[in-house]
Amino acid sequence: MERTAVLAITKNGLEIAEKILRIYPNFEIFAPEKFQNEKNQFTWYSESTTQKIKELFSNYNALICLFSLGAIIRLIAPYLKDKKTDPAIIAIDDQTTFVISVLSGHLGGANELAREIAEKLDSTPVITTAADVNKTISVDMVGRQFNWKIDDDTNITRISADMVNQEPIGIFQESGNKKWYEELPKNVTIFQSLEELKKSNSKSYLIISEKIIEQEIVQKSVVYRPPNLVVGIGLHWDTTKEKILSSMEECFDKFGLSTKSISKLVSIKKPEDVIGLIEVGKEMQIPVEYVEREELAEITTPNPSNTVKAFEGTASVSEAAAIKISCGKLIVEKQKFPPDLTIAVARIED
Repeated sequence: MERTAVLAITKNGLEIAEKILRIYPNFEIFAPEKFQNEKNQFTWYSESTTQKIKELFSNYNALICLFSLGAIIRLIAPYLKDKKTDPAIIAIDDQTTFVISVLSGHLGGANELAREIAEKLDSTPVITTAADVNKTISVDMVGRQFNWKIDDDTNITRISADMVNQEPIGIFQESGNKKWYEELPKNVTIFQSLEELKKSNSKSYLIISEKIIEQEIVQKSVVYRPPNLVVGIGLHWDTTKEKILSSMEECFDKFGLSTKSISKLVSIKKPEDVIGLIEVGKEMQIPVEYVEREELAEITTPNPSNTVKAFEGTASVSEAAAIKISCGKLIVEKQKFPPDLTIAVARIED
């Protein structure tokens, strides 16, 4: 976990906290100052635990509470928002008999952390989320290890229920890592095309694709976007952010692609910063990478330009950059957006 707090409010809890700190030296331990002693690795607090837990809940990715589950529920109840933002909450009893995943088991990582801590403390992990208990697919976690993005989370709860209730679920995956479904539940079937998927008796769908999916299918689906597209951009040093964004949107709409699958924006290394491109990267939270002209000149592309070569020292910028960084193939050849912008898209090879 990025930031993990441990809250101990009993003498036994302090001893458990010491043990946890030896295993996880980056965890931060908090305890009431009435127990303060020479153990300076703890943070001692003077306010009430009710006040302290509000601060910890808001500022940490995970909170491990070394006291009863009932007390934890009462303390955190006023601050609960949703599973996408609430921290992972774990309860450990006074004798370390059980390590309980209380909140944000999947997205927050509480289940995984509870299992790990239980193993190290020789305790019993308690996991109650339906997907784990039934040993089936957790819909909201599919592809998380590959940095896939869920296009729209509207259907997650409904399709998660279908999965747990063993309703027929269809999968169509045309890109991205496929190792995640090496062992699928019996109610899940893989289909080789969207047409096959639509004709099947599947109640719900899981779709992994960088392409825009028709609304009829989306209504029954959770769509995942693998970060497998590299966008090559040829542009002038003063091309604006607005021009780049509108042109990229036009390009992706034209070819039916999702911008949520963009892994990188790439262009030629210029003597001066291209402020517009930097701003696009920040706004979209996508890394921007630059390639030296000599490297681009070595790439064979379908649409070289003598004009570009005269100005840039390479016959291709957008296509060559996309191919170079993706190590894959173009799926969108150079598109021109006058007066000074070109865009090409390549898919990263799985």
